[in-house]
Amino acid sequence: MRAVKPESWFPPALFLAGLGALGYGLVTESGVRRVVIALYLAWTVTELRVTFRRSPGEAGGDDRGSMPLYGLARGAVVAAAVFAPAGSGWPGWPSGRIVPLLIVVFLAGIALRLTAVVHLGRFYSHRVRTLHDHAIVSTGPYRFIRHPAYAGMIVAHAGFVAIFANPYIIAACAGLLIPAIVHRILVEERTLMELTGYPAYARNRKRLVPVVW
Repeated sequence: MRAVKPESWFPPALFLAGLGALGYGLVTESGVRRVVIALYLAWTVTELRVTFRRSPGEAGGDDRGSMPLYGLARGAVVAAAVFAPAGSGWPGWPSGRIVPLLIVVFLAGIALRLTAVVHLGRFYSHRVRTLHDHAIVSTGPYRFIRHPAYAGMIVAHAGFVAIFANPYIIAACAGLLIPAIVHRILVEERTLMELTGYPAYARNRKRLVPVVW
């Protein structure tokens, strides 16, 4: 019997679990926190088509377990937001003055990620893989960095984490999500470096932050 790989069942399972967690948050939270959870839910639904998409003409790629790790890390951040014990946040944070700024950061990260997804088009996938006619995209945010979708993910979660601001969500983001994203990028680039033109493209652009990395 052929083994069923996590790449086939994990995204739908995590998606359903995430919907349940976010739905719980919508019921139990109020005010700004409820609004932010609703926005996160809308973001998740927006990427639904990509989550379940299978592209014809796949040429190969090796996920090396990075997708389940990345997905679970992101799920841990959401869980820490909606299931953290009452009163686990810091009193008085975030203040009314800074909340709008944090929401802008959250939305800016989402916008960057979705813009990157649109520019990659059918070449974008939640799985590490290439297509037989894979092409190097250097338009939009890809003109400046190699992985703007992950940069957007980090920026969005910076705003999200700062709004909920409890020890659990900070630990989940700093200790799980960011390392998982870095690992995921390094795994992806093992595949991408095999594409004609990608090494030359990569030489002139950093991965996440211009000039830095």
